Amino acid sequence: MNFFEVHLLNHNFYFKKTAIINNIITNFAFSTKAKTIVSMFSGSAKYISILLVGLLINFYGFSQVSESKKMNETLEGGINILKKYFYEGNNWHVAQPSVKNDVRGLINFIEDDPIDSILNNLNKSFSQNEYFVIRLPENVSDSLIVPGYYSYNKVEKEIENIGIYLQEFYRKKKIVVPVNMISDLDQKINLIPKEKGIQLFIDSIYTIPEHLQIPEVIPDSLLNSPEDFKQLVKTDSLRNRYIEQKRLMYNDSITSVYIDSVITDIRNKQFSEDFNFRVKNLTDSVKINNYQILKSYNDLVISAVNDSIYLILNTLLEYADFIDTTHISIINLTGDSTDIYFQKGIERFKRVWLKNEQNDSLSILVKNRGKRSMQMLIDDGVTFSRYKPKETKNFNFRTLEKDFGNFAKVGNIYEIETPWKIGGVGNVGLTQTYLQNWKKGGQSAIASLMVLKGFANYSRADGKIKWENSAEIRNGWIRTGEKDSETQKNDDRFELTSRYSVSAFKKWYYSAEFNFETQFFKGYKYPTEDHPDPISAFMAPSKTFIKLGLEYKPNKNFSMLFSPLTVKNVYVRDTVLIDQIKFGVEPDRKSFWEPGLNADLRYKTNITDDISYQTKYKMFINYKEPFRKFDINWENLFIVRLNDYFNIRLMVHFIYDDNVLFPIYDENNTQIGEEPKLQIKELMTIGFAYKINRNVMKSKRIR
Repeated sequence: MNFFEVHLLNHNFYFKKTAIINNIITNFAFSTKAKTIVSMFSGSAKYISILLVGLLINFYGFSQVSESKKMNETLEGGINILKKYFYEGNNWHVAQPSVKNDVRGLINFIEDDPIDSILNNLNKSFSQNEYFVIRLPENVSDSLIVPGYYSYNKVEKEIENIGIYLQEFYRKKKIVVPVNMISDLDQKINLIPKEKGIQLFIDSIYTIPEHLQIPEVIPDSLLNSPEDFKQLVKTDSLRNRYIEQKRLMYNDSITSVYIDSVITDIRNKQFSEDFNFRVKNLTDSVKINNYQILKSYNDLVISAVNDSIYLILNTLLEYADFIDTTHISIINLTGDSTDIYFQKGIERFKRVWLKNEQNDSLSILVKNRGKRSMQMLIDDGVTFSRYKPKETKNFNFRTLEKDFGNFAKVGNIYEIETPWKIGGVGNVGLTQTYLQNWKKGGQSAIASLMVLKGFANYSRADGKIKWENSAEIRNGWIRTGEKDSETQKNDDRFELTSRYSVSAFKKWYYSAEFNFETQFFKGYKYPTEDHPDPISAFMAPSKTFIKLGLEYKPNKNFSMLFSPLTVKNVYVRDTVLIDQIKFGVEPDRKSFWEPGLNADLRYKTNITDDISYQTKYKMFINYKEPFRKFDINWENLFIVRLNDYFNIRLMVHFIYDDNVLFPIYDENNTQIGEEPKLQIKELMTIGFAYKINRNVMKSKRIR
């Protein structure tokens, strides 16, 4: 228990004066926010709130305790709290460096000179409503008591549960062994070839039964007896069959052991990859969760602590302002000086004799009104006395006048520029068809398509630097009216593009571009009853392009980027669930890189006032196999504007990628290989559209 808590307990008997206490609590500005924190957490904010109540009780005072003792204890308590945050080395940092010196000056104020400047600075800080001290979330020492915080032990338990679950899952999972791992077994394991089975008996792996044994030296009597010879031949035949049976049994045994070991290795590898992936996801999510939890908690504590400091400083400021004294000397025309002291709560009077050049005297009574103002009164019964008449000295007051008629015209010092343009467009389309007893046939269906596009483009006023950033999200689903039909995905895309350009000459720019593309949801080959495994998923695959080259941009509607230095990356995140081979990735890897040449073409135009056309064409040629492998991605979009909020969109999309393979079949519907094919997608929707365009303005000094 610290000094302030003891001090508070020593004053418990004063709580009977409920009128004073209620008044203090009612005016306690900290209460609303601080009580919430105190009720949730038992950290430093709780102690500060208790100390503040004791501090305020002391300031209002009670008759049983001497005024000087109460004031000393109150000042000591408040100053110790301020020292904790402004002097001592801890996890709290002063948010406003200028306030640090002012607060320290206030703490030492009693023995210092008048501190009007300190009081003014702190009052200015109050009006700006800024924090006095801050603390980083990672410096929260009582994190384990924060609701929602994930402890290390809990994470370890979660990881243990993941391991238990995956062990049981992969123990039951059926493992499919690749054909290439069980082919050419005679070269991978020591299979006994035909006619070599006798080696198993020579090596004592097996033993020939007694009734099939043949002596090494056959007596002549057996050879001369036909019956005995037939029996010998029969025994030899049975013996050879027995040896061959044991050879096949041995080969099957070692083959089974080998396949079991291969299955075990595959199962262990899949388990290890899945386990590591899940553990990484868990730890990453825990880090994000804990940071957000601690940040929210820390923000509340910071707010409460700063509210407490505000109350303490405000109280100390009032006290300092109350006891501080301002000294003023009033000097009349003859040099006579009269001193007066200004102080809050104490009235002082001084008489001052005013003089003019004729030495006339006028008695003025000066009275202080607080610390920063005074009141002057002419004394009652004032008597004017002039001992010797004198003429007023001649003085040309026009010499004090200034010529204000030749001010130079003031020009513009600042100009407004809009380097950033931020905007986007959102489209949501819905198509629904219902058929019943329709003679011409058909199916009921419902389809939806959402397209979100956004951009943030920077362009310097002189046009020498441009930075264009864009993002696109597309997602569409369709469901037919057939019984037991399933919802199918017909569009899914997420793309980010950032291009930075520096002027080269005329309409040409040196440009660098980063392009990333993937999807959000798993893709299937429908119907899923026949093909339950997904063929694609989030980041499986994803494509990343890094490009360096020249861009030709004569206007805002046309641009062409030629990138002889381009790197393409294809990445498949989950190779257990998704077959990476279908996207050109080798069986034992998750990604591959390709250097190449890239060309990008963008063009848009208005065919009419209500019809517009946009196209994006991308071509990538692989340097490793320039005449065999290349990629083409060509999008065409027609938009027909119906009104400000509704339009018709027709999109035709062509893709050709040598790394994406499709199965080919013979006449009997048997797969005979794989090859790349041209991919075509066409979508037409009628839906709601909303545009956002905003220029970010800033001022620029021009002289």
